[in-house]
Amino acid sequence: MTRPYRSVLYIPAANQRAMEKAQNLAADAIIFDLEDAVAPAEKVGARDLLARALLADYGGRVRIVRINGMDTEWGEGDARAFAAAGADAVLVPKVSRGADLDRVAALVPDTPLWAMMETAEGMLNAAEIAAHPRLQGMVMGTNDLAKELNSRFRPDRLAMMAGLGLCLLAARAQGRVIVDGVFNAFKDDEGLRTECEQGRDMGFDGKTLIHPAQLAVANQVFAPSQAEVELARRQIDAFDEAQAQGKGVAVVDGKIVENLHVETARATLAKAKAIAALAG
Repeated sequence: MTRPYRSVLYIPAANQRAMEKAQNLAADAIIFDLEDAVAPAEKVGARDLLARALLADYGGRVRIVRINGMDTEWGEGDARAFAAAGADAVLVPKVSRGADLDRVAALVPDTPLWAMMETAEGMLNAAEIAAHPRLQGMVMGTNDLAKELNSRFRPDRLAMMAGLGLCLLAARAQGRVIVDGVFNAFKDDEGLRTECEQGRDMGFDGKTLIHPAQLAVANQVFAPSQAEVELARRQIDAFDEAQAQGKGVAVVDGKIVENLHVETARATLAKAKAIAALAG
């Protein structure tokens, strides 16, 4: 998977102006939210508004629709509306087991599914959820998870580590995209950067965001740095030269470079290339 998901921005589906502005924002993906961001009285209207909005050109941005839960009066209607309405994926809220995806999969036969991972049960069943044949990606819902756990906010996100780790392992075992949860203090760039760096170092593909002001930090943190790109090239070159000499390993900057390091280096270059292509 080389398509970048550094920044995944939530946009309320009831806000036409926000959806129009999103066409030109530097987000890798957009989650058009019909669930938490829309009041009950506006649910049906937002669904129709979003269907029209998706006819617009969003460039290379991935368009993900978060529907209402299938246990609500709007969930089935949302799924049917976006089965063929231009969305790149349908995001199912509060997925706690693989079976939670089955009903949506039947209603949306040709569109990839994503799962919101935001319940304690979902954390315990992450491997089963990630293995669902229709699943493409997972989104951490850390606010809802914190509510279920009755945990307090800590800058190190200690209470989240078990759930984040379980979901990350499950996603990687099945080759799924996985993006980290939101950082609520959208004016705190330093706090956002710290949390993005933590998520990046854990292995997440990117960060879900609640405000356009957070895009620049997420895009920078989750992109390969110039130093990382240069190191990747040198590792590949050194390994190729070593193989040409009949050797199985190379040495770069005093460190062993084996085939597994070269695979990572090639992935780094592919990601950098995909980001450059998205930027035009």
